[in-house]
Amino acid sequence: MTIRIALDAMGGDNAPASVVEGALMACKQNPKVRFILVGQEEKLQRELDRLAYKGDQLSIHPATQVVGMGEKPAIALRKKKDSSMRVGCNLVKSGEVDALVSAGNSGALMATARYVLKMLPGIDRPAMASNVPSITGQTLMLDLGANVDCSAENLCQFAVMGEVYASSVEGLKNPRVGLLNIGEEDVKGNEVVKEAGERLKKEGSKWFIGNVEATDIFQGGVDVVVCDGFVGNVSLKTTEGVAKMLIHFLKESFSESWLSKLRYLVARPSLKKFRDRFDPRAYNGAMLLGLNGVVVKSHGGADGFAFAHATQTAIDLVAGQVNEKIQRNLT
Repeated sequence: MTIRIALDAMGGDNAPASVVEGALMACKQNPKVRFILVGQEEKLQRELDRLAYKGDQLSIHPATQVVGMGEKPAIALRKKKDSSMRVGCNLVKSGEVDALVSAGNSGALMATARYVLKMLPGIDRPAMASNVPSITGQTLMLDLGANVDCSAENLCQFAVMGEVYASSVEGLKNPRVGLLNIGEEDVKGNEVVKEAGERLKKEGSKWFIGNVEATDIFQGGVDVVVCDGFVGNVSLKTTEGVAKMLIHFLKESFSESWLSKLRYLVARPSLKKFRDRFDPRAYNGAMLLGLNGVVVKSHGGADGFAFAHATQTAIDLVAGQVNEKIQRNLT
């Protein structure tokens, strides 16, 4: 079966250039996958000509409208029915493509995807999920901002979806699922988190290990961390800020004198490895799990490399049949 991925070519701060560049990288990495650029034909063809693309792995599907990065989701949903984002979702719904990747307006994408594709049976809300680096590899976190307020039932559903992703895509036989809390003890946390913990112990995730703290995310003792969107988004942004601060201080310390610059030359290979490990572009691509169709949200400011990584996330979701397995785990 040939995997077909639609790319919202007009969404994002650097569109369409970064999307087309990312698409060409994805073509090289996945020669058997078909990619469809959705957007304004003339602009997209101009980008393809600029990059001297002559292959047949990449095609253009027309869409006349563009959803702005600051546009209200309700306006985009009502008035932008021929936007690249909406047309991409329609292609997923009709089965013409297997997934959509967009770096566009997060709120508009969530609203449009939910309206067009609906939810999987047994799932009330979609969860935004992504990996973050850890000592032993990476940890999947969800939700990262799609749902500010969650019920205990929502958190339990997130746990099941995260568990399925970790086993289907990442190949973990027994993915350890933890509930993010202010302490490991069952008595800690708000009422929603405590109720979710009790339910997960009794009837939820097969590999639930209990409460985990924020430090555990990066220590390698848990594979899937479940939380509401408010907590998840704050945790993620804090992590990104700390990583940038560390890199800033490292650069500063190696530029203080000629001796420190000499030390930099010696340490450069190790520093490059450190930088690559924390490069947010290598973790770009948040999955909107729970939708009745595969949708991946790329960072709005993604360059071609980062967008190609988000595209790979979509391919992995389709190849791993994540949606089908989520449904089986909920019935």
